[in-house]
Amino acid sequence: MAQVLKLPRMSDTMEEGVIANMKIKVGDVIKPGDVIAEVETDKATMEWESFVGGKVLHVTAKSGDTIPVEGMVAIIGKEGEDFQALLTGAAAKPTVSVDKIVEKIDATSDVATLASNSENVASSVVSNGNADMRVKASPLAKSIAKENGIDINTLHGSGEEGRIVRKDIEAALQNKSNGKTTSVSIPGQESYTEIAVSQMRKTIAKRLAESKFGAPHFYLTMEINMDEAMNSREAINVVSPVKVSFNDIIIKACAMSLRQHPAINSSWLGDKIRFNNHIHIGMAVAVEEGLLVPVIKFADQMSLSQIATSSKEFAEKAKSKKIQPQEMQGNTFTISNLGMMGIEEFTAIINPPDACILAVGGIKKVLQLKNGSVVETNVMKVTLSCDHRVVDGMKGALFLQTLKSLIENPVRMLV
Repeated sequence: MAQVLKLPRMSDTMEEGVIANMKIKVGDVIKPGDVIAEVETDKATMEWESFVGGKVLHVTAKSGDTIPVEGMVAIIGKEGEDFQALLTGAAAKPTVSVDKIVEKIDATSDVATLASNSENVASSVVSNGNADMRVKASPLAKSIAKENGIDINTLHGSGEEGRIVRKDIEAALQNKSNGKTTSVSIPGQESYTEIAVSQMRKTIAKRLAESKFGAPHFYLTMEINMDEAMNSREAINVVSPVKVSFNDIIIKACAMSLRQHPAINSSWLGDKIRFNNHIHIGMAVAVEEGLLVPVIKFADQMSLSQIATSSKEFAEKAKSKKIQPQEMQGNTFTISNLGMMGIEEFTAIINPPDACILAVGGIKKVLQLKNGSVVETNVMKVTLSCDHRVVDGMKGALFLQTLKSLIENPVRMLV
């Protein structure tokens, strides 16, 4: 019996997916376990494996299409089997092309223009002989210009989108009466490029908007001396099986600080606050379409070399879009580091369900007074974004003090 292949929910927050690469076509014979398509979800690009077998009788989706969860992608069955009833009853909603939408908007705009004589709404387009060079003007402005011999193509409009209105014609008449010439319109071509919003970008936008406008953020900034951290990192990398970065040191220091300050390692759940006994550090990784946040679990129990190994592996998987949804779940605290991009200081938006996120700036050399002498030293600024529903200023400040003491004396992290 013919059956519909419907797009499954491939992550807990997935509402729709983009067919990145359709693997099947009409006439193919598939069996359970065969890959039907590569699907871009809100978190990663994943392979969709079939749970059933049969001959592909019809394919409704193609590469690049956006399909809702449970939307029809194909029909499989036996050779020659009638599938028209399935196609009629369960077909996915037809997509509307951008061109059709634009045509509809243009048609609506024409009706509105004809229905109103208001100067603020209506406008006419005056051609100067070049189809690509058109000047917008209100009917009243066009009429006054014609009566007074004003070349409307030489004027700059002050109305919306450069539309010429009555006051522009009056200004031109005033200039003409004073023997002045009007300003010259410089030929040019406006252009732009639009791209479809990816599933990942849609989810990032939704989650961060909910966090920023739902959680009352406040920010605490502290400067940390990095001289000892730099010396310790150099010594550690002599014996470490994998190169330890400053970010790895910060992850370890945060994990140990969270153990001492459980209020920072918490979540707001509406009618209750959850204090997490485990410490899972989310590590923001920049990819082409936004940010992914792999989670280093039980980071407080890991050595610096283990953290370095995990962070490098996750970063590579995130950038190649091979990271799995379960590897980006369970975070209790998040770190966002833009220091390598030359950013000295910034604030980050809390990554739900965390109560806090740490924004890490770059290390820079400064001159400081020490024991009566001016010396060169290395400093780094960090900013803790806190959800005020859970974390008060004093608790956030105490966490940063502990973090500062660990980074400025890295040997304490080896105890």
